[in-house]
Amino acid sequence: MKLIIGLGNPGKQYEHTRHNIGFDVIDALAHQWNAPLNQTKFNGMYSTVHRPEGKVMLLKPLTYMNLSGECVRPMMDYFDIGIEDIIVIYDDLDLETGKLRLRQKGSAGGHNGIKSLIQHLGTQEFNRIRVGVSRPPAGMKVADYVLAKFSTEDGTVVQDAIKKSCEAIEASLSKKFLDVMNTFNGA
Repeated sequence: MKLIIGLGNPGKQYEHTRHNIGFDVIDALAHQWNAPLNQTKFNGMYSTVHRPEGKVMLLKPLTYMNLSGECVRPMMDYFDIGIEDIIVIYDDLDLETGKLRLRQKGSAGGHNGIKSLIQHLGTQEFNRIRVGVSRPPAGMKVADYVLAKFSTEDGTVVQDAIKKSCEAIEASLSKKFLDVMNTFNGA
């Protein structure tokens, strides 16, 4: 089984903010696959989809971003999902808004959700899709910026990034993640 994890914060006030781009990708996949996230376990919302390539679980941890690993690790253990079978989608300040960067390993890079995952998974080696949200303007605090909604001007670029993220995830179900990286990096 594959586990696709979108990082974000639960609650209406965080919907469609920069920090919740991972949730937005999971919601888009759930809609495309007609698989509403209507099950809960280990403080996460999920659905399981039977695809031609095999079973896929879509997961949104409800632990708040900084504690994401507290949901993901028990889910992996309970459903016997290996580290090689997960993909994590999250926001990245160091990428231009809408740009994708796929990686198979790496540090947290200051991202507290990834820091929590690394701590709970005991490794930095897991597949990830980083979605660019750019840096805040001068004088704006990072926390205020990532917890704000995208600008109207960014709307099309963000929707395109969500669409490309979904395409990359679908491609990864039947191809090696390295091959998917070569196709989608910089998209």
